[in-house]
Amino acid sequence: MLDVVNLTHTYGSGPDAHRALGGIDLKVSEGELVCVVGPSGCGKSTLLRSIAGLVRPTGGEVRVKGRPVSGTPDDLAVVFQDYSRSLFPWLSVRDNVALPLRRRGLDRAARRAAAAEALAAVSLESAAAKYPWQLSGGMQQRVAIARALAYRPSLLLMDEPFGSVDAQTREDLEDLVLAVRGHHRMTIVLITHDIDESVYVGDRVVVLTRAPAVVAADLRVDLPGPRDQIATRELPAFVHLRAEVSRLVRGRPEFGPEEFNTVPPHTTTSPLVKTPSHLTKE
Repeated sequence: MLDVVNLTHTYGSGPDAHRALGGIDLKVSEGELVCVVGPSGCGKSTLLRSIAGLVRPTGGEVRVKGRPVSGTPDDLAVVFQDYSRSLFPWLSVRDNVALPLRRRGLDRAARRAAAAEALAAVSLESAAAKYPWQLSGGMQQRVAIARALAYRPSLLLMDEPFGSVDAQTREDLEDLVLAVRGHHRMTIVLITHDIDESVYVGDRVVVLTRAPAVVAADLRVDLPGPRDQIATRELPAFVHLRAEVSRLVRGRPEFGPEEFNTVPPHTTTSPLVKTPSHLTKE
């Protein structure tokens, strides 16, 4: 579904240039939900925007379904953190959800039917005639998710989509994403700074190093389903993997950023996570 090959990106030039991505390699299979975490400012959003075709990378290649990405692919949707800016306040909830469907060439009746189905999927069918400013933050983010669902993308990108809501709403939205993925078998790449969230919702957790980012670890999450906000988080396997991801994100204090940035990509399986020896030595 998704192939990212030696992706690099540098902002600016000369002495003030900032190298955000140092060579990212990532594969995501159809139907997977992959979470990407890393230190603050490491380039997670740059990676996502490069995948979406919103940023032209300095080097490397992104392919979706085998086709190189040179602009935003037609079968891709993005859900951003700032839902207040992604929804049009003068359009009803239904019309916000239906708006992108014009690119699909659907007539008005078909657009409205697709919007109604998507709103029902996120339990907002009763809010169809309301306006975004009449809804809570969590409900607005549900509208943004519904808009992506209505478009029926083959690849859904989510850039810290729950970062602006309270803890309870965040958990509800995490469960919503799992339900949506299970129902539609959608491929999802989710950028998050929340380590618990990455382990809870992901099939894999990809950990990036500090900028210029490379993949420090690609950890498979082997937790039983369906996942539950209380029972799943109490499992020893969850606790173990959360600690492993946290350790990788923070880095060992005895290693400087330069050495930590040289960690080669690897894939491991939880709960028995194997990591490079130079990250585990005392």
